[in-house]
Amino acid sequence: MGVLNVQNVVKIYPGHSDADEPVKALANVSFTVHENEFCSILGHSGCGKTTLLNIMAGFDDATLGRITLDGRPVGKPGWERAMIFQDYALFPWLTVLGNVSFGLEMKQVPAAEKTRRAMHQIELVGLKGFEHRYPHQLSGGMRQRVAIARALAVDPSVLLMDEPFAALDAQNRSMLQDEMVRIFMEERKTMVLVTHSIEESIKLSDRIVVMTRRPGRVKADIEVTMPRPRSEEAPAFIALKARIRDLIHDEYDLADVPIAPPGSH
Repeated sequence: MGVLNVQNVVKIYPGHSDADEPVKALANVSFTVHENEFCSILGHSGCGKTTLLNIMAGFDDATLGRITLDGRPVGKPGWERAMIFQDYALFPWLTVLGNVSFGLEMKQVPAAEKTRRAMHQIELVGLKGFEHRYPHQLSGGMRQRVAIARALAVDPSVLLMDEPFAALDAQNRSMLQDEMVRIFMEERKTMVLVTHSIEESIKLSDRIVVMTRRPGRVKADIEVTMPRPRSEEAPAFIALKARIRDLIHDEYDLADVPIAPPGSH
């Protein structure tokens, strides 16, 4: 199914020493990501959006509140939640096929089925013919395509993405955004994207959750009804961009933005 429910999540980091005050990264965050929905979590650095994604993935625990997937509490990392990172996180000693097959091998999928599923995902992301290349032989955009294929290969209920296109140049970023729309329409997975790009969130999402400054709260939960593909020159796109920009800018006095603790962005 892939219904992700965030219920009153609070995250507090203890101080590094007795003299340091605890840091409250998230405060009573609640929203639901529906089945087969693309949801973006948007906000400036330091608002806790990556902290929230890490709790969804099981890499961190909420101090209070909970997150459920299809009614079951999210705990440690599991195959039903796959993560795509900004830095690709590929194994340099494995080929494209080896990287995409890795999770399937860990799940002990039979060899023939493992290869079939891996090759399907490699073709889906446009890398057919590159399956025997190594990561160092690929461009940044191609490496991120491998990471997407690897995550999808294990057939997760929810795909979690932490600014996956941020390290790419503008042209590759735009191309991969278009590819992500195509993959989403074909795979119909529940997807959650953390981003600081207003344009990216509008281009990709069914819904956009806008976070306040730290401690992060839900400032707005916006449904995006424009048909895909979406043009940045369309009046509806421009109007929504202005609305979201005003929501975010209202939160920030640029002379008084606190320095975020490690891992809280």
